[in-house]
Amino acid sequence: MDAELLAELKKDPRTAYLVDTYTKLLTEQSEVLAMQEKDASMADLTRDELVSIRENIAVLEKQIADIRKAEKEEEEHPNEIVLEVRAGAGGDEASLFAEELALMYSKYAESKGWSVHILSESRNDVGGYKEASFEMHGQGVYKELRFETGVHRVQRIPATEKAGRVHTSTASVAILPLRKKSTIEINPTDIEMEFSRSGGAGGQNVNKVETAVRLIHRPTGIDVRCTSERSQQKNRDKAMAVLIAKLEAAKMEEDARKYSQDRKNQIGTGDRSEKIRTYNILQDRITDHRIKESWHNIERIMAGDMGDIVEALLTRSEGDSAPDETQNLA
Repeated sequence: MDAELLAELKKDPRTAYLVDTYTKLLTEQSEVLAMQEKDASMADLTRDELVSIRENIAVLEKQIADIRKAEKEEEEHPNEIVLEVRAGAGGDEASLFAEELALMYSKYAESKGWSVHILSESRNDVGGYKEASFEMHGQGVYKELRFETGVHRVQRIPATEKAGRVHTSTASVAILPLRKKSTIEINPTDIEMEFSRSGGAGGQNVNKVETAVRLIHRPTGIDVRCTSERSQQKNRDKAMAVLIAKLEAAKMEEDARKYSQDRKNQIGTGDRSEKIRTYNILQDRITDHRIKESWHNIERIMAGDMGDIVEALLTRSEGDSAPDETQNLA
């Protein structure tokens, strides 16, 4: 390892202690080799010591390499995301469907041992979600849920439908990875900040103090709201992290559209406007249009048992041939 890499690794708390030991071993190795050059008779006496030093160096190099590999994997597939759901076409039915999707993901997260926290939520008169965002943290959370971004649609007869007509409603999902290192730089003057009182349960502090934070990125019009924390500063920090994630996602969507012909082993564009899945209640069938696969027992899947869908998407993404990304939904 060169000096530049060692200096970089020394700044990382996960590798700093290994680098200290590694450099000491390198010094010991140099001293032994220098001793052997000065006195050839020392070669036999120091042979075992040199072998031991080199074995220890090799062990440390592997440990450092493993840590760097894990860091790269975590950077590519972070263990923290923001999941957003938003009601689309279909009025009240769309908002109810958005809430059902949020519950499905929350139940799946619970089965995986991931933590889930509400960042913000906005409900309509029937109790469904107009929009809501959740912070999820756990091993593999982005890797498993990254293909959920897009438009989901449901076909069913609403409880309030007296004529028995089938309604089609939609809700959009966005999976935003929260990366430790961001390539996005935000000019503070581009941010508009608003404060308000957080609604709902949470005690006197939540109701009396303006802890809720809304950030608006003026150049793009992207806005983020966070109400989950009692502290205004904590809500502002979380909102900023989500805003950065949204800007990164927007850039990735734009790049994906530009270079879609060159992309391999990816499912869809990652664009929340892409229609990806239909939930047909009457036929008890969920169909993912990108990989052209269907699953039955909607009730079980909507209760969080969506592992088969996740696995199918992961398997296809790792295959040799890219799936059809231009599936047209009638």
